[in-house]
Amino acid sequence: MRANLNKLGGFVAAAILATAPLCAARAADLKAARVWAGPEYTRVVLDATGPLRYTISQKDGQVVVDLSGSRLAHDFSDPAAQGLYRGMSHARIGDNLQLTARVAPASRLKTFELKPASGSNYRLVLDLYPASEGADAGVASAPAATPKAVPAKVAAVPAPAQYSNPTHSRRVAAEHAAALLNGQRQVVVAIDAGHGGRDPGSHGPGGTLEKNVTLAVARELAAQINRQPGMKAVLTRSSDFFIPLAQRYRIAREHNADLFVSIHADAFTRDDAMGSSVWVLSPRGKTSEAARWLADRENRADLIGGTTLDDKDDSLAKVLLDMQQGWAMQASDVVAGNVLKALSQLGPTHRGYVERANFVVLRSPDVPSILVETAFISNPAEERKLRDPSHQKRLAEAVMGGVRNYFESTPPPGTWFAAQAVRRNGVQLASDAGPSDGEAVASADRSAPRAQASARDVHKVGRGESLSSIAKQYGVSVGALKNANQINSNTVRAGTTLTIPAG
Repeated sequence: MRANLNKLGGFVAAAILATAPLCAARAADLKAARVWAGPEYTRVVLDATGPLRYTISQKDGQVVVDLSGSRLAHDFSDPAAQGLYRGMSHARIGDNLQLTARVAPASRLKTFELKPASGSNYRLVLDLYPASEGADAGVASAPAATPKAVPAKVAAVPAPAQYSNPTHSRRVAAEHAAALLNGQRQVVVAIDAGHGGRDPGSHGPGGTLEKNVTLAVARELAAQINRQPGMKAVLTRSSDFFIPLAQRYRIAREHNADLFVSIHADAFTRDDAMGSSVWVLSPRGKTSEAARWLADRENRADLIGGTTLDDKDDSLAKVLLDMQQGWAMQASDVVAGNVLKALSQLGPTHRGYVERANFVVLRSPDVPSILVETAFISNPAEERKLRDPSHQKRLAEAVMGGVRNYFESTPPPGTWFAAQAVRRNGVQLASDAGPSDGEAVASADRSAPRAQASARDVHKVGRGESLSSIAKQYGVSVGALKNANQINSNTVRAGTTLTIPAG
């Protein structure tokens, strides 16, 4: 009998030892914490290796997250204070990990969880709103943690499928109102300084770090944009810190950007490679991103050009997304061409034409996006230029010139640039046309073409077109066309919007 009991005890002990690693594996490790502060709210993201078991409470300017059985990764670091987030500390209480985030006392909290998408981690998201914002959200506190491996749900938190960028719907409504009232909203340009923090980017032979060059050029470009009437700059990073690639273009979408510009410095194994280049998303990148967007529930619930795809069947969602991506890529091509031409005035370009690649930062489906390689930091001569503040300023001026030219030739409805086009050309915007004109008021939806007027009254000059070919197309004389647009020359630049005279 004793021998049987000893055997049984041995089996039980072995079973416990065999299952112990499995039980330990259920508790997710906390890999990183990230913070992004925007004008509407501040977001804190906790990245984990798996589903988290947690409770959340908020009191007296603190948000406390208790994580059952979790541990910090060895390289975990507390993010610096930004916006409504004022800092973080952590401690072990028994088998639990407790994070304490100091926040603005009057802030209100929303939380939700996101499963991995495209190789990312599990994420617990804490959104902090000022007292007057996000009024729908009460303090989001989770019930007591359960021993199950599934994350505890937060009673007042919407499911991920319902998550959408709250600023996009307001942006669409604002654009409609601006178009109807001939308003003059600012165009928003998101500027992304490549690399940063623990990611230094490329190294020059003289020790120059790419992350420092990109930040200097990005800051100068932002300053120039903010001095330009009708334009506003948003920096994805304003100092030396790390941002994941996908988060960079998400910041642009959060700010409802009209354009995304990522600044980099190229490198090669040989030190004689030289010249600047401009990149846009490749067709392959467009196709793969469309597949990810349509498959991911979080993405589908987000707003694309002001329209959610979540309530559309697959065929319609695919068509709408394809139209939006097609418009964004076409606009990206135009901006990239403008910027490359401006950069060519500073020195040689690497290829002489706009290049295409599947860069992550270019994958926004509804924001025209370009990536600028300012020069080869691996080339000693170009490295010296990239370190020079005066050359950094000239680089920013070149990019600024190309960007401004795009908005002047293709002004979004309701913006300062659209109003200037009216004053300059005497063109009646479609948004000002009444029902008696037989045309609908122009939609400010970003999925629609950004035309300045009805096709009957204006014409945007394409490459290879001349005044004579345009005049013939509309059945008017070249002289009448020149008079209507106050043109003295017999040539016209591609991208120019011409008023077509009656008769």
